[in-house]
Amino acid sequence: MKFITSIFFAVIALGIITSCSNKGGGMVSSTTGWKYNEPENGGFEYNYGYEQETGPGLVFVEGGTFIMGRVEQDVMFDWNNKPRRVTVPSFYMDETEIRNVDYLEYLFWIRRVFSEYPDVYRKALPDTLVWRRSLAYNEPYIENYLRHPAYSEYPVVGVNWLQANDYCAWRTDRVNEMILVANGRLELDVNQAGENNFNTEAYLLGQYDGIEGNKPKEDLNPNNDYRKVRWEDGELLPKYRLPTEAEWEYAASALIGNTWDERMTDRRIYPWNGHIVRNADKKERGRMMANFVRGNGDMMGTAGALNDEGDITVPVKSYYPNDYGLYCMAGNVNEWVADVYRPLSFDDVDEFSPYRGNVFKTKELDEEGFPVEKDSLGRIRYRTETDKDILERKNYRTADNINIHDGDNRSNLVKGDSWLDTESNTKTMYGGAENSVMSSTVTDRTRVYKGGSWRDRAIWLSPGARRYLDERESRDDLGFRCAMIRVGRPVQAR
Repeated sequence: MKFITSIFFAVIALGIITSCSNKGGGMVSSTTGWKYNEPENGGFEYNYGYEQETGPGLVFVEGGTFIMGRVEQDVMFDWNNKPRRVTVPSFYMDETEIRNVDYLEYLFWIRRVFSEYPDVYRKALPDTLVWRRSLAYNEPYIENYLRHPAYSEYPVVGVNWLQANDYCAWRTDRVNEMILVANGRLELDVNQAGENNFNTEAYLLGQYDGIEGNKPKEDLNPNNDYRKVRWEDGELLPKYRLPTEAEWEYAASALIGNTWDERMTDRRIYPWNGHIVRNADKKERGRMMANFVRGNGDMMGTAGALNDEGDITVPVKSYYPNDYGLYCMAGNVNEWVADVYRPLSFDDVDEFSPYRGNVFKTKELDEEGFPVEKDSLGRIRYRTETDKDILERKNYRTADNINIHDGDNRSNLVKGDSWLDTESNTKTMYGGAENSVMSSTVTDRTRVYKGGSWRDRAIWLSPGARRYLDERESRDDLGFRCAMIRVGRPVQAR
């Protein structure tokens, strides 16, 4: 297994080296007449013809325009997802939900590297008690579901939104570290400990040295021999992250299978064609398309003819992938997305790459303009913007767009002597403010989740359905998968 994994990463790295190898040799700047990539001309590097490689576990999702919103009846009468046309740029998404074995690998790394910081490990642990029900015997799942090898291929649950984001950040660093190792820029250091661990941002800012590999990056600057890899080289991949709500819904709908020469034949209620939840193809007719609850007390059907063969969750590659090649975009477990929940987001979000949840921050710099020392986990520190930053930069938006249009002065950029000191009015708008008799679960910590699960009726399998939960909470039917931006052209090279 280790040998296969090594080959896999070597192939990924080889592809990235190939994508970076077209250096524009012999090309001349149309601006200055100087040759690119020539030490004799100063060594300015131009990586011509870059093509992004697909990161481990990801599937390319070609973007486009679609009608985002509900296509199924609104049984809850929330009216929180009115259909509207938007455009989603191309991106990458995990083929499957994050598995238990994936998360256990994460926990193992944390426990090994942060052995002197046990709170880091405890903070990352899923809440296995999500399986506990007052009048149900679910104790075996509390004890076995996360760690027993029988459930290795099952989706991880009990992970809250904050933990899912931490996992994405860790995955980014491990993938980029392995790319540098495979390319010979670094040697794999399995003795990393504490803040001395590979972090992509810290490395790019010169705050991680590591063990130099046998193929250091040649510096075309005639004054130097070698240098660290820079972001401009294109060797490193962008961040793994949670998908936005628009990305998730677009990928789940997979309307690429219903289009012909820019003509969409029909919309979809589910991630597959038709209005039923069984396969309509002649060879597979009648087989269930997802793992969900068929009716009261019917979690998997009758013995001898189990309908979805899943009493709880099922392995992540069960059933049939949609037209993007993504598994279980309906049923099995609900999935966290990046967005903050507001019932009327469809009236506010942008028509290109819609998203709600921006909080703009900058790196903490010292007096000389260099990043301050890393924190105890080896990460670069960030801070929110100050009055000074805003006054010195024109046309600079520093809004916290989580609660935009909630009457929050910061979000609406209402100027004044103390406008930055004004507190968010989200609580006032949605209830729950101090001394208020009203209460609401809609706050700046409320996040969207989608997809339906093994505990849900078919109504929630529609990609347009949306629900929400506090980012600090977790459930036994809620997991996640990662996404990544597509840089450059929205289509892959053929």
